[in-house]
Amino acid sequence: MPNLDLDADVSTIWQMLEDAGKATTEQLEEVYDEHQRTGRDFTTVLYNYEIVKEDELLQLIADNLGTELVDIRQGEIPEELVHSLTPDTARSYRIIPFHEEFDTLWVAAADPMNYRMVDELNFVVGKECRIFVGRPGQIDDALDFFYPEGSGNMADILSELQDARIDADKIDLDDAENLAELAQQRPIIRFVQIILNQAIKDQASDIHFEPFADEFRIRYRIDGALYEMTPPPVSLAVPVISRIKVMSGLNIAERRLPQDGRIELRINKRPVDLRVSSLPTQYGESVVLRVLDRSVVNLDLDALGMPKGMVHDVRQIIHRPNGIFLVTGPTGSGKTTTLYSGLKEINSIDDKLLTAEDPVEYDLEGIMQVQVREAVNMTFANALRAFLRQDPDRIMVGEIRDVETAGMAIQASLTGHLVLSTLHTNDAAGAVTRLIDMGIEPFLISSTLVGVLAQRLIRRICTNCKEQYEPSDGELQAIGHTRAEVAGAKFCHGRGCDICNQAGYKGRIGIFELLKLSSPIQRLINDRKPTLILRDQAMREGMKTLRQCGIQLILQGVTTVEEVLTYTME
Repeated sequence: MPNLDLDADVSTIWQMLEDAGKATTEQLEEVYDEHQRTGRDFTTVLYNYEIVKEDELLQLIADNLGTELVDIRQGEIPEELVHSLTPDTARSYRIIPFHEEFDTLWVAAADPMNYRMVDELNFVVGKECRIFVGRPGQIDDALDFFYPEGSGNMADILSELQDARIDADKIDLDDAENLAELAQQRPIIRFVQIILNQAIKDQASDIHFEPFADEFRIRYRIDGALYEMTPPPVSLAVPVISRIKVMSGLNIAERRLPQDGRIELRINKRPVDLRVSSLPTQYGESVVLRVLDRSVVNLDLDALGMPKGMVHDVRQIIHRPNGIFLVTGPTGSGKTTTLYSGLKEINSIDDKLLTAEDPVEYDLEGIMQVQVREAVNMTFANALRAFLRQDPDRIMVGEIRDVETAGMAIQASLTGHLVLSTLHTNDAAGAVTRLIDMGIEPFLISSTLVGVLAQRLIRRICTNCKEQYEPSDGELQAIGHTRAEVAGAKFCHGRGCDICNQAGYKGRIGIFELLKLSSPIQRLINDRKPTLILRDQAMREGMKTLRQCGIQLILQGVTTVEEVLTYTME
C-alpha cells in the first residue's frame, strides 16, 4: 500500500482488495485520486470503475469483520423489533434490526466499519447488539419505510436528558475519556441527531451551538436570519459539543485552539455534508456547522433570479476565451453558487475546466476540482500556478485573498485563459479599488478584467401569509419614489404564519448589479479614479445598482422595503 493519508475505512478496503487479488495498487491509486478529486465515496468510485461489484465487496467486508452479509428483504421484520430502535438511532447509524436471539439484537448496517457505531450501539440501544453487513440500498429503503422522517420525539428526548441528570459541575474538562463517555450517552446522541435532522429539514444554512454563563443557546440560520430554538439545560453544553466533536473527528480534549472538521450524513437517501468549526470562548466552545445540501441548490443561471438582459450579458462574459470575471458580495450571498452555475453553463467536452476551492462544496461532473490546503502550502496562488501547467481553458479560483493570487489570476488571463473568482467588496465598482489596494497595477486590471457581478440574497415574502398594504411616505422617500410613480404597484408584506415561523419571509432571491468594462471605464481605472466615479460612469452606461434591482422586486410584491434597505446602500 502506498504512503497516502488514508482514512481507516479506505485503508481497510484497500488492503482487503489487494489481499484478495481483486485490484492492483495502480488501480486503487487511480480510484483514490478520483475519490479525492470529486469527493465521491471511495466504494462508489470502485463500482463505477467496475473493479469490484457491490456484493463482492460487501462479502469481503463481512469476511474481514467476522460476520455475515444479510438480505433484509428475506422474511418480515416483527414490529417489536422495529420499536427496539428509535428513529433517530436507526437513521443516525443507518441500521435495521431484523432478529433477536438470547437478548442480543441483530442489526444490518449500511456502514459496518463505522467504529463509532460498534463502540456506541450497545450503550444507545441498552442491550447487546450483533452487527451484520447489509446492502446500503436496502437499508435506506427500509429506513424510509420503518422510520420515516420526523418520527423522532423531542419531548421524549428532553425527558430522557432530565432523567440522565448530567451535572455540569462534575464534568472534568481535562479528562478525554470522561468527555467521550458523555458524548456516547443515548439521550445526547438522540438529541444531537434531532437537532441536525430538523435543521436540514428546515433548509438551514448554519447551525450555531453557543454556550454562555447561564444558558446554552442553539440557533438555526434560515434564509439569512437566525432563529433560536427553546434553549436546552446549560448542563448539556459540554456533552452536546463533545458529541459533535466526536462525530466530526475533532480532538475532544483540545479546548484552547480552534478546530475544523466535517460530518457526513445521509438524510432521506441524499448525502449532506456539515462543515464544523469550533472556537474557544469564555464559557466553553462555540461550534458552528455549515450545511451543504446539494439537493436544495439549483445550478442554473436562469434560476438565479437575474434580469433577462443581465443573464445574457453574463453568458457573453463567461463564454469569452480569456479575461477575469469577478463575483463580489459578503459571506453567504451566493457567490459560489453563481460561479458554479456559470461553470456548469460552459462545461463541455471541448474545454478543460479546473477549480481551486476552500472547501470543494459541490461535485461538478467533468470538472477537475482541487481542495486548497493551507497546512501543506496548497494555497490559491500555488494551485493557480500548477493549473497553468495543466493546459486548462477556464479556471475558477474560490477567492482572491491576496496580491499573489490576484497576480497569478492576471497572468493566467494574459496567457489566454478565462478566470472566474470571488472578492469581498460592497459593490461591483469597489472590486477595482480593492485590487488596486492589494498592489495590482491599474493598467493590468483594465486590460484583464471583463466584468464584475455584485450580488446579495434577500428574503422573499412568504406566499402563505402575504398581504398587500399601502406604503407610507417615509418608505416611498427611502426608495426614492413618489406615490404617483408607484401607482399600480403591489407593496406587500407577510403577517407571519406557521409555515414561515412567524417571520413573514420564506426563501430568498438574489439581487444583482453587473459592471462591464467599457473603454471609458478602462480609462478611469488607468487614471486611478475612485469607486464613486467608476460607479457613476457604469450607471450612465446602463448599469442597474443593487438598490434599483431590489426596488423592482418591491414593486412586484416579491420582497419588502425593509429587506432591500437592509441589504443595499446608496
